[in-house]
Amino acid sequence: MAQDFKPGISLAGAVDLESLKHQANAAPGQAGGAPAAGGYVIDVTESNFQAVVESSTTYPVLMLMWIATDKRCFPMAQALGDAVNSMNGQLQLARVDVAQYPSIAQAFGVQGAPALFALIGGRPMPILEGMPSDEELTQITGQVLPQLVQVAAQAGVSGTAPYIHAADGEDAAPAEPAVPAAHAEAHRLAQAGDYAGAAAAYEQVLEADPTDTLAQRERAKALLLARSADADVRAVREAAAAAPDDVDAQLAVADVDMIGGQIQDAFDRLLDFAAAHRDQIEPVRRRMLEYFLIPEASDERLGRARRRLATLMY
Repeated sequence: MAQDFKPGISLAGAVDLESLKHQANAAPGQAGGAPAAGGYVIDVTESNFQAVVESSTTYPVLMLMWIATDKRCFPMAQALGDAVNSMNGQLQLARVDVAQYPSIAQAFGVQGAPALFALIGGRPMPILEGMPSDEELTQITGQVLPQLVQVAAQAGVSGTAPYIHAADGEDAAPAEPAVPAAHAEAHRLAQAGDYAGAAAAYEQVLEADPTDTLAQRERAKALLLARSADADVRAVREAAAAAPDDVDAQLAVADVDMIGGQIQDAFDRLLDFAAAHRDQIEPVRRRMLEYFLIPEASDERLGRARRRLATLMY
């Protein structure tokens, strides 16, 4: 799943002192104030930041680092919000007020506002730092955003962002997908980074209702993160390259691929390994069955991988 950016370090100098000269006094959504959140636009805080990162494994996220009281940022925020809302959930705009949450800006290495990133599969992709020209902003909204959706789809991130209804005259609350009551404890543990605990809690949900497909998927994701969320990607890949006949090494690098959204690479690696090592097919089969729960059921890669696995098994 998503990378843990571990915000918490103070970022000196992240806030442009010049912004104080352009400070808006009106509340967001009011005349003279910042554009309000709502629709497919959310505001990010330290409490929901990790949830937003994790959601980027389901749908792409456009991260806007801005200062919500700086009037110079308002046209950019409005244009991005309008463009994202017109795309009907193909991606989400997540806005971070770096004046209030400098630790999140630190996580992205941002040295000033505004800055724009794409977040796909938990991986940040820098798009822009500094105030864009009108031409640059038009290019971003008209060309870059559709391209990001395509890139995300190629990485297996093609879900739909949740639509958030904002109360009249009020900001939308930070958005997270609705969590079934039975999943509340498991979801809380996952939010806290206790992925092993979350997997166990989802197992209890499934004992009560084995047909709960959402719990099946979230348990598989939690197991994946419990194993490999903190893995050193370079070391894992080097170990797999050095030991091509070691099933554990290949399973570990497949985990890294899944967390990074490289689903096809993970499938191909394990299926190719199983084809060449029939005596080690069982651990591959178990891991593949777990992986099959993570993408959307309509994902074409699932059918191909299932057919190939069945051929290898029989």
